[in-house]
Amino acid sequence: MLKVFRRYLITGVIIWVPLVVTLLVARFLIRLMDRSLVLIPPAYRPEELLGFGIPGLGVLLTIAVLLLTGMLGANFAGRRFVSFWESLLSRIPLFSSVYSGAKQVAETVLSDGGTSFKKVLLVQYPRKGVWSLCFQTSTDLAEIQGRTDEEVICVFVPTTPNPTSGFILFVPRGELVELDMSVDEGLKMIISLGVVVPRWRNPEATGRLAPPQGGT
Repeated sequence: MLKVFRRYLITGVIIWVPLVVTLLVARFLIRLMDRSLVLIPPAYRPEELLGFGIPGLGVLLTIAVLLLTGMLGANFAGRRFVSFWESLLSRIPLFSSVYSGAKQVAETVLSDGGTSFKKVLLVQYPRKGVWSLCFQTSTDLAEIQGRTDEEVICVFVPTTPNPTSGFILFVPRGELVELDMSVDEGLKMIISLGVVVPRWRNPEATGRLAPPQGGT
């Protein structure tokens, strides 16, 4: 009876925990985007016109603002305005560093042709013989490659269960092992403390792992 009770209890936890976490994250994002309603004049906000708020309306407004901003920024006048705004921010010491860094990260990560966070790798860290999951972030490391006299790759080694913090390492290309798993699968494995192991799509390949060949 105890074993049956324990099995049912664990099954219930497995069903509910992911659902609750997903709902909490969704609620946080919806509430965050609902704050975009402050862009609407107070007299025209839903709670004033209808007498009650509409949860999730800010999501539609956020998407509309992003689309409109993208359309305006893609034309000639929009690019001129963005250039003027960036030149203005570049004259402010603290804000210039924050803005330029955030913009470069966004352009690199969201670019379709970029290589950042497109590959999951293995690196021997924190010592040889111990392997850690990492993500490729950059291959264009002119000064670092020149100073080290090696072809190195910049990788991000995340912590678990919070993958937003971690360490960046500059590792020689030959010391990295490229994995078949996707970035999403790698993140799931890190967040789950290694419990969720993605299924290997190439089980026939056995033997010693070899360093990646070609462009990493």
